[in-house]
Order: sequence, then structure tokens, then C-alpha cells
Amino acid sequence: MQTVLVTGATGCVGSNLAIALFRTGRRVRILRRSTSSLDVLDDTPCQEFTGDVCDEALLRSAMDGCDVVYHAAAIVTFARGARDEQQRVNVLGTRAVVNACLSAGVGTLVHVSSVAAIGYPEPGSMADEETPVDRRAARGYKLTKILAEDEILRGVGRGLRAVIVNPSVVIGERDTRFHAGQLIRDIKKGRIPFYVDGGMNIVYVGDVVRGMIKAGETGKSGERYVLCGENMTHREIFFRVAALIGGRRPLAKLPLRLLRAAGRLIETGSRLVGAAPLFTADLAAIAGRYNWYSSAKAERELGFTKTPFDQTILAACRWYVSHGMLKQGGLD
Repeated sequence: MQTVLVTGATGCVGSNLAIALFRTGRRVRILRRSTSSLDVLDDTPCQEFTGDVCDEALLRSAMDGCDVVYHAAAIVTFARGARDEQQRVNVLGTRAVVNACLSAGVGTLVHVSSVAAIGYPEPGSMADEETPVDRRAARGYKLTKILAEDEILRGVGRGLRAVIVNPSVVIGERDTRFHAGQLIRDIKKGRIPFYVDGGMNIVYVGDVVRGMIKAGETGKSGERYVLCGENMTHREIFFRVAALIGGRRPLAKLPLRLLRAAGRLIETGSRLVGAAPLFTADLAAIAGRYNWYSSAKAERELGFTKTPFDQTILAACRWYVSHGMLKQGGLD
């Protein structure tokens, strides 16, 4: 029986992965913070290791005898006030994971990166694993994911078998922190009165999990694999989600210059009152882009498949409803 370790196991990707690994016959270990709830794991039998992802001694202990490590721990936010902690967890935490894998003799490391570590596509095209990124312009979350990949490649250079997966915007069950699931909450509540030019790519968490498991089995060491779903405009996404869940669709298109001004104001105001911003200047800066991606490489080499957009949104909503997080009148 294969023994695996999942970091970030109480997040959306990590929890779905841990459950899927157990159901396919693996012995599952998880690393979690002491403050993280285990509710999302649905009582899945796991050996728990509690502590910080930067603690190499703890990581080595958790990895002892492991065949595969899935590194999904990360801080996903675009709030500027979180940048120091984001740098520590996303970059230094990945460095610690790589060092521990090398020390413990782990067979394979699968690292959950992001399409944020890939360059933006040219207008009218899709980005892929080879699209160059402008490091000089990168900041915040994007920069930490680029630097974390550097740590993975450093490990590969020292003999570690490591594979990188780059999911797009992940939606699905167990997103209790409402990262991408915030889209559903906001449309249900009518909090998105406008849309802007541009687009994005949304992928179902179940597809990401299956892609990660295949990456660990057959992915090439040192290679990236984009795991993404359908490319859609913002207008298409907002209108379609509203129709699917009975939410309120945006009323009109907003000029980008106004959106960017709003992003700065919202972030500044949130910082003054000590609240997490619903929208940030970093998000506003990329909002008008068509962040579209191709998963052709993952389809070809990993057998990656995509769940249709409608099914992705409805799967997330059904989970929210069944767990009392989505009611007839909206989300609590």
C-alpha cells in the first residue's frame, strides 16, 4: 500500500485530494495547522501531523516512509497586508518541503503551483506551460508562486523527482474559505453589479485532483502541467452562474479605469478598519486581461479531462447547500 503525505490538507484542493487518495487505496498522512478544522475531510482516516509547513524537522518526520508527497499548502490572497506571511508560507514553506523530501528520500513530490506562475497570454490566444512570465512586474501571490517553482526546480537539480501542476481558478466542493467560491457567494447576493472586459478560466477541483494523482504516477520530473477548464469572458461567467444558481447578474459593463480606482479605495478602506478586502488593487490590475489557458499538455501526457462549466458550478453549490452554507435567500 502506498503511503502519501498531503500538505494543506484542510484547504479545497488538499482536502479533496486526501479523500480521493484514501478512496483509491493509499495510506494518507496530512500536515495541518493547529487552528485548521478537519470537518472538510469527512472523517477520512488520516495520520495527522500538526504544525508549520516551514518546520523541516516536522516535515521529515511526516515524510518518513512516504512514497509521494503532495504539496498543496499555500496562502491564496491578493491582499497586500498578507504579503510577508504569504512569502514565508508559499516560498520558504516550499523550500522546507523540498529539503525534507531530499532528506527523507521521498520518491516523488507533486507541487501545486498556479497559472499565476505562468505568463499572460497574448490577446486572442491561450497561455501554456512555456509562456514566459515577466518576473520584474510580478508581485504578491503571483511572485510567490514563481519563486516556489524555483524551489521545486532546485530540488530537481539535486536529484528529487518532482512534478509541478498549475491549476487555473479552482471551484468545487470543500472551498469553505471561499477563495474562488466567493464568486458564487457574490452573485447569489447580487454583489457584482458590473462586469469588465477580459476573461478567466475556471477548473473543477475534482479534475485538478485527478490530474495531480496522474502527475505523481506518470508526470515527467521537472515539468509543469496546466490543469484548466473552459475559457470564458467575465460576462459569460457572471451571467451563466446567475442563471444556474438563481443569483443576480451584473447590470452593465464598467470601464477598467473605474474598476482600478475602486480596487485601490476598497483595499485602503479595508486596511483602515482591519477587515479583509473583498477586492484588491492587484486583482483590479489584471481584471481586464483574458487569462485563458491550454491544458493540451496535461491532456496528452496525463490523460487530463475537463468537467463542463455548468457541472462545476452546480457541484460547488450542491455542497454548500448540503452543508448549510447556502440557503434559499443566499449564503450565510
